[in-house]
Amino acid sequence: MAGRRARGARPPRPRNQHFLRTRALAAELVADACVRPDETVVDIGAGSGRLTAELARAARRVIAVELDPRWARELTGRWPNVDVVHGDAAAVALPRVPFRVVANLPFDRTTDLLHALLDDPRTPLERADLVVEWGVAWRRATPWPSTLNGVRWSAWYRFSVSRRLARTSFDPPPAVEAGVLVAERRPLPLVPEAQAEAWAAFVARGFRHGLRSVVSTRQLGSRAAGRCEPRELDAHEWAALFRDRAGVRPGKALASRPSSRPL
Repeated sequence: MAGRRARGARPPRPRNQHFLRTRALAAELVADACVRPDETVVDIGAGSGRLTAELARAARRVIAVELDPRWARELTGRWPNVDVVHGDAAAVALPRVPFRVVANLPFDRTTDLLHALLDDPRTPLERADLVVEWGVAWRRATPWPSTLNGVRWSAWYRFSVSRRLARTSFDPPPAVEAGVLVAERRPLPLVPEAQAEAWAAFVARGFRHGLRSVVSTRQLGSRAAGRCEPRELDAHEWAALFRDRAGVRPGKALASRPSSRPL
């Protein structure tokens, strides 16, 4: 019948999704992420399942999150250790147990998805290897000049770039090159987890209204004599100012706690 997808035909690609072109590249990304056979891994924006298939070979359990219902149906039942979740990855429940993320993110949802993964330090995310636009990867992995979100998230995570990906690595090719952004949980956080909300408010106010809105001239020390913009301080310097103002010590190693959004 007209308008009905032929049996076995693949769903059309969403305009904002650029799938990995080859199985070999997907396997390399999983190898780069050092996924262990006892781990739980979340694949965000699973799409055609090219990355999901390689994760299924490497991990104990894979949670494949896909917004498009047609692709979600295609993925369901293909691997015994893969649970397919149909929904928006920025809103679905995250695992209660320590988990990893290895994903080729939809480029137009990158910021929303980073917030969902990184805002709450109680979420037991251990590491995320994320394919994002090259500019996003470079900006997040560069400690200076700093950004509000970069400083906030860096209290709990260390950021780096593991590789650069050409436009031709994807089908269809995106308008820009991509990179793999790696976020690894710090064994010793810069700010105690119990101070997470106060830390977020401190950084937000400092970026919006200037450093003198959150700290005294004494705390700024020699910086007060000249111009000191919020972006000139890296996360370690921001955390030192926060701890001095709040009278707290650097945090102990974060235990992986259940998230308030279970899966």
